[in-house]
Amino acid sequence: MTNVEAIDPTTCPAWESLIDICAQSSTTTIRDLFALNPDRPADFTLEAAGIYADFSRQRVSQQALDGLLRLAEQTRVLALRDDMFEGGLINTTEGRAVLHTALRAPVEQSIVVDGKNVIGEVHQVLKRMGAFSDAVRSGSWTGATGKRITDVVNIGIGGSDLGPVMTYRAMQEYRDRSITCHFISNVDPSDAGEILLNLNPETTLFIVASKTFSTLETMTNAAFGRNWLVSALGDDAVAKHFVAVSTNAEAVAKFGIDVENMFGFWDWVGGRYSLESAIGLSTMVAIGRNNFHDLIQGFRAMDEHFKTTPLAQNLPILVGLLAIWNRNFLELPTTAVLPYSQLLSRFPAYLQQLTMESNGKGVRRDGTKVTYDTGAIFWGEPGTNGQHSFYQMLHQGTGDVACDVIVVAQNAQGNEDQQDILVANALAQASVLAFGRTVEEVVADGTGPELVAHKVMPGNRPTTVLMMQKLDPFTLGALVALYEHSVFVQGAVWGINSFDQWGVELGKKVALGILSDLRSKTSKDSQLDPASVADIDKYLSLKESK
Repeated sequence: MTNVEAIDPTTCPAWESLIDICAQSSTTTIRDLFALNPDRPADFTLEAAGIYADFSRQRVSQQALDGLLRLAEQTRVLALRDDMFEGGLINTTEGRAVLHTALRAPVEQSIVVDGKNVIGEVHQVLKRMGAFSDAVRSGSWTGATGKRITDVVNIGIGGSDLGPVMTYRAMQEYRDRSITCHFISNVDPSDAGEILLNLNPETTLFIVASKTFSTLETMTNAAFGRNWLVSALGDDAVAKHFVAVSTNAEAVAKFGIDVENMFGFWDWVGGRYSLESAIGLSTMVAIGRNNFHDLIQGFRAMDEHFKTTPLAQNLPILVGLLAIWNRNFLELPTTAVLPYSQLLSRFPAYLQQLTMESNGKGVRRDGTKVTYDTGAIFWGEPGTNGQHSFYQMLHQGTGDVACDVIVVAQNAQGNEDQQDILVANALAQASVLAFGRTVEEVVADGTGPELVAHKVMPGNRPTTVLMMQKLDPFTLGALVALYEHSVFVQGAVWGINSFDQWGVELGKKVALGILSDLRSKTSKDSQLDPASVADIDKYLSLKESK
């Protein structure tokens, strides 16, 4: 049983030391750090599981990095890490283990939760997923009229949507082009309506992903899809065109789905960590079981690195600790994720949920309030598009932003010159973000005095470059696992529970109350605040007006 008591990191000697180090180096720029140590690229780079990380443009000295490593020791990060891998109940507010790492463990491993070896169950589900995806891809699974499936619609929300859609886009080069996947998440009827508009019911398969089979948004969209299908093919067609990712067999059967086509998962996997579980069923259909296996292998490789590598050479540890440094000592509230790969267009959105739902917490595991900043805001867009929108603020805005620049060396399209243009932009932006452009350099370019101030770039934006040879299933798995474990490290240092999401749950509960008011067309009995009551009345009047 995990010790619920959480260490206040501000009481650790390393925290006090880091405050002093930060104060003493407050005027030291990234340029200064390179001037003091021209070999920073050799000293501040690391590689693991196919991911190369260059931290040399981070605004951190070796002294500060050593202090961060001591902070990790003093907050018992490694003990909590080991507890997680062994199935300890580190999700203390829900009394659950946190075992997304079990989803990618080898079949011969044993992790016992509640008296059961969960690894066997994981591989049984993977085997069933493989058989199902093989059937859909080969055409042996057909719709109610005997036609093969050409379109798969994944219906979910949060982790049941963001992981699959991110992976589907990222793995474009590995997809079966005879099958197109679509993703419905927003309860806005225009989302489902627009997607289904051009699909053929006879060749469409729905995957409904909801653990309880009661999530309001997901089940509303599932009912929308069911009505669309039934209106064309009748009730009996549901069993051949719908499968479920759920643990609620009764609700699944009531919906009309054969429980033999229900794929389960477990309470010890949070939605935002569930990509390699049955939540990834649409991914496996799209890329096949072998590529899905390679994806899992990438996760596993980063898991092993995180679990076995000493602190100072441990890539997720360093990524997490540098996030602590930027958030708590340099006081940077946001991190921009800048993938220079169009295939990673949904990766920033995926990381938003992973990081902000995990570490957007204001109390420690023991319920005491934190007195320091926790999770940063994550946001971003692919380069080079972002360069022509928000990079202006990154370079010359009044607030500093930490940046992760993600670079892929090889492109499957084979156009090397165009790939060179893309990567040149990525590395140029990393350089300017870190080093900027001084008055002297601007003047030396021949700029007139009236424009010098406008062309100066302050630089000094802490920037990490993550680079990989190619974006294949293995590397994507390793990249996601890197961020998963860095989020864990941050939460462990802050003493918070990174694996619950009570803020999400409250909004769902209040929404059900408002929905009752809207359906009864009155706010008179509402227990809501006056502003919400007024908004309900206004909405009802607008809805009814002609």
